[in-house]
Amino acid sequence: MQYSMKAAATATGLSPHVIRIWEKRYGAVTPDRSDTNRRRYAEADLNRLRLLKSATLIGHNIGQIARLEEVQLKQLLAGAKPVSDEPTRDEPLSPKRFVQRAFEAIHELDSAALDQSLSDAAVSLGTQGLLQKVVVPLAQKIGERWQAGDISAGQEHFATALIRGFLSSHSRPYVSSSTAPTLVVATPSGQLHELGTVIVAAAAASAGWRVVNLGVSLPATEIAAAAFRSEARAVALSVVFPMDDPLLADDLRNLRRLLSGGQRLLVGGRAVAAYAAVLKEIGATICHSLDDLNEALLSIGP
Repeated sequence: MQYSMKAAATATGLSPHVIRIWEKRYGAVTPDRSDTNRRRYAEADLNRLRLLKSATLIGHNIGQIARLEEVQLKQLLAGAKPVSDEPTRDEPLSPKRFVQRAFEAIHELDSAALDQSLSDAAVSLGTQGLLQKVVVPLAQKIGERWQAGDISAGQEHFATALIRGFLSSHSRPYVSSSTAPTLVVATPSGQLHELGTVIVAAAAASAGWRVVNLGVSLPATEIAAAAFRSEARAVALSVVFPMDDPLLADDLRNLRRLLSGGQRLLVGGRAVAAYAAVLKEIGATICHSLDDLNEALLSIGP
C-alpha cells in the first residue's frame, strides 16, 4: 500500500513541510512518484519517519541521523523514551503550558526561567515545533498584552533579547556552508517590533539559509543595499504594528523597485492583512504563517 503526502503526514505526525525537508535536504526517505509526479510513500517510509521523529524529539539532530539504517535508529532509541505532549506529574509538556511558563518568566523578568522554558520546549518539540507551537504564539501573546498595556516596553524588549539569543544559539547547528542562499530580514520604516524578524531568521537558518538580520525600522534604500551587497536571493519583512501606517505602502513599492527582478520579497506578520492590496500590487509573497514562509523558502532555496 502507498500513501499520499497528506496521509503520510497524518500517519507520522510530521507536517508535509518537515517531510519534504527531511527528504530533499537530508535524504531521509525516497518515495515513489505517481504518473502525475506526486509523492507516494510506502509503509517502510512511514515507519522510518516515525523513528526519525522519535529520535529528534529526544534531542538528536536530523542532519546527523537521517541516513542511519533502521536497526541503528532502533538502537539509538533503545532505553530512551521519546518526550511526548502528554502531561506528567511533575510538569505538563503541552505547547500551551510552555507558552504560559515562558510568559510568566517574561512578566517576572526572569531570564533563567525563560531560557529553561525555551530549552525544555526545544527538546520536547524539536526546532520547528518550538518555533510554530511556542515562539510564534508567545510572540502573539506578548504583542496583544503590550497593546493592552498589561506588559511594559521594557518587558517586551527583555523577551525579544532573550528569545533572539536563544534562537540564534539553537539554530546555529543547522547553518549550511558558504554556498547557502542568503536571506535578508528586516522591518520597514516605522515598524519597531523585532520579534518577528527573530522568528523568521531562526526558521530560515534551520532550513539551511544564510541569514542577514538587519533589525527594525529601516528605509527601503538600506534594505535594498544590504540585499545587493550580500547577493541575497530573497528579502523577508515583518510587519506587526502599526496596521495603518500611511507611508508604508510607498516604502514597499520603493523597495520592490530597488530590488532586482530575481530577488523575491516575502512579507509576514500580524499586520500583513492590512497591507494586502499593496503587497499583491508589487508581487510580494504574503506569508500568513511559518508554514507559508517555509514553503516559500523551499521553493526559492537549493
